[in-house]
Formats: sequence, C-alpha cells, structure tokens
Amino acid sequence: MDTQIRVSTKALILRDNAILLVEYDDESGLHYNMPGGGVEPDETLEETLKREVQEETCAEVEVGQPLIITEYEPKRNAFWGGTRHSLTVIFECRLTGDTEPQMPQKPDPNQTAVKWIPLVDLEKVELLPHVTDHILAHANKQENHYPIYLCEPINPDKVQKYL
Repeated sequence: MDTQIRVSTKALILRDNAILLVEYDDESGLHYNMPGGGVEPDETLEETLKREVQEETCAEVEVGQPLIITEYEPKRNAFWGGTRHSLTVIFECRLTGDTEPQMPQKPDPNQTAVKWIPLVDLEKVELLPHVTDHILAHANKQENHYPIYLCEPINPDKVQKYL
C-alpha cells in the first residue's frame, strides 16, 4: 500500500443555479467530479487548481476561499475508493475572462463530458467526493462556517459497487 498521502484540489464553480462538473465513465460506472486534480512538486494549491481546471474544462478561474476539506482513508472505507490515503481541498471558484467550459482536445482518461448540472438535479448524479449536501447548503447560503472537514464515511452501497 502507498504510504504517501495524495493532496488534491477541486473547484466548486456555480453559475445560474448549476454546478460545473466533469463526467467520467470507467470501471466504477458513470460519475462526476468537480474540476481539479493532484498537486505536483513545487506547485501551490491555487496553481494546481488553475492548471487542472484549464486542463479538464478549457476554462480559467479565480480561486476563492477553501470550503470543504475531505479525507479518504482506505482501511476505514473497505478500500472502495482505492488504496491511497488522500486529502482534497475544495475551493470556491468563479470563471474569469471570456472562457466557456468545454471538453478539452486531450481529455483525461475516461473523461466523457464537461457539464453544467442544475443544482435541483445534483442529488441524482454520482458525485465524488460525496459532498452534495454541503454544496447544496452552500449554494442556499445555509452553511457559512468554512472550511468544513469531512472524513469520507463508509457507505455500504459504495463498498459493494466498487469491490
């Protein structure tokens, strides 16, 4: 098992009551992620986020405050999300310039689309990490004590799906 903790960033981008998500279809099935990815050596969290959003959606963002920090610990989660311990920082972001999110010419493996998902439909999609309730609360201005720390809970449905 890898003993290094993977640090990554995600961009929470809201516009017109919708959230920008990247769609993936792989061995785990159809699911969505907020744009973002792993921190590389000599890179800040903000630099990582700007680079990853550009790579995955062809858009530029202004990075705001951290909203949610999630931790995934493999043993506590029956390894449903892999064997690597990870820490993800989700930042509030907004699109800048004249860029409009779109599918890149060279997408990530298994990336199938870049979509605006209406917030009213967010509970209907498989969003990873599992922060849908917190996103909706933030969008509805029901949570304002940031950042929120979440340790990815065991979800028996997910354990069966990913084993």
